[in-house]
Amino acid sequence: MNRMMQILTALTSGAIFGLGLSLSGMLDPTRVRGFLDVGGAWDPSLAFVLGGAVMVAFAGMAVRRRLRHPAFDDSFNLPATTPIDTRLILGSAIFGVGWGMAGLCPGPALASLSLGLAPVVLFVGTMLAGMVVYDRLVPKPMTPTPVVGAS
Repeated sequence: MNRMMQILTALTSGAIFGLGLSLSGMLDPTRVRGFLDVGGAWDPSLAFVLGGAVMVAFAGMAVRRRLRHPAFDDSFNLPATTPIDTRLILGSAIFGVGWGMAGLCPGPALASLSLGLAPVVLFVGTMLAGMVVYDRLVPKPMTPTPVVGAS
C-alpha cells in the first residue's frame, strides 16, 4: 500500500487527536487530577470527554467491521485475542497510578510537549525510558496475528 498516504493519515489523525485533547482540557494535569479525585473536590467535567471518546470508538469499530481492510494497508493491526490476564491488570494499575500522580497519560503528554513545560519534558523522558526498559527486560507474549477482512 501507499506508504506516504499511511504517514500522512497517521500525522493527520495525530494532529486531530492532539487538538481534541487540547480543546477538552486533557492537557491540564490539575483538571485531570480533579477528575480522578473522587473522594475530594471531584471535577466530573472530563466524564463528558470520556463519554464522547467512547462513542467515537464504537463508531470506528462499527465502520471497521464493515471494511475488508484499511484504506492504506492490507490488514488491520489488531490483537487476535484480548485476554484479561495478570499482565493486563498489572499494566492497567501502573498506568492508573501514574496518571493519578502526574495528571498526564501518554497522549496528552506528547501533545503538551508543544508547550515546552519542564515537568512535561521530564514526564515524556521518563515514559520513553520506561518503554525502553520494558522492551529490553520484560519477556514478550506471542505476537498478535493481524486481523484480515470483516469479522
